[in-house]
Amino acid sequence: MKTAVTGAFGYSGKYIAEKLLANGHSVITLTNSVQRANEFDGRVKAFPYNFDNLAALTKSLADIDVLYNTYWVRFNHPLFNHADAVANTLVLFEAARQAGVKRIVHISITNPSETSRLEYFSGKAKLEKGLFESGIPYSILRPTVIFGREDILINNIAWVLRHLPVFGVFGDGEYKLQPIYVEDLADLAVKCGESQTNEIIDAIGPETFSYRGLVEAIGKLIGVKRAVISVSPEFGFLAGQIIGALTNDVIITRPEIEGLMANLLYTDSAPTGTTSLTDWIQRHSDTLGKSYTSELKRRIDRSAKYSKN
Repeated sequence: MKTAVTGAFGYSGKYIAEKLLANGHSVITLTNSVQRANEFDGRVKAFPYNFDNLAALTKSLADIDVLYNTYWVRFNHPLFNHADAVANTLVLFEAARQAGVKRIVHISITNPSETSRLEYFSGKAKLEKGLFESGIPYSILRPTVIFGREDILINNIAWVLRHLPVFGVFGDGEYKLQPIYVEDLADLAVKCGESQTNEIIDAIGPETFSYRGLVEAIGKLIGVKRAVISVSPEFGFLAGQIIGALTNDVIITRPEIEGLMANLLYTDSAPTGTTSLTDWIQRHSDTLGKSYTSELKRRIDRSAKYSKN
């Protein structure tokens, strides 16, 4: 097949592209980082998104059989925001429709809702609706937390545990997460690209953690013993602001805290991933959290390869 992957020089998109190439498919990428260093040795041709030029974006997708869409933003920032990400993705879907793309595999989030006051979840719901209305056959994958070598969340929890005497969880910390390994997500995405039916799949891993339990497990597995204490969401956000100022990054946002505490990163669906986070941490315990991974640095520096933890 001829395939297109958004963000193939980044995180999840890279693993999807690698698996497509290994299966003998041709791959192009749409990206804001055309010049970013990557591991593909010219096997993946890069095109700019051209969200402001529908004709050019449509031309980039000419003859594409399957589009794998990972494009999104984690939080609102002066350089990017959820509203623009929604508008841009809808332009991408329209370009795919005009180009005659046969299928879209779209990465969403668990528990999206158009009525949610959290833009991450309402925006993802609007995009699912836009994909339905495009008429293009689809697979929608709804992951919670994605972990892997280029991961941010799991790595930076480990980093905080290594550098601070205590770790604060918001409230009781009993809200749940079901992390999925990035390669399991990529395997599922590639499989869905060959599907013949419209489908929505919760992409979750085999382990369910409370947030407190996740932090405690990471500390134990990397050999760092820290007290895990309950703090108010307001205090936790303030602490995150201070750490963010020291690292020149956004470590946590109020909407992310609210989404966590509302159990929006949990579903009662059967696991679709097979890789255990605890097993993975054990294999990478010597390096996990040794250095901080900056979301903003990745967004601002459009030439450096994503670092591996």
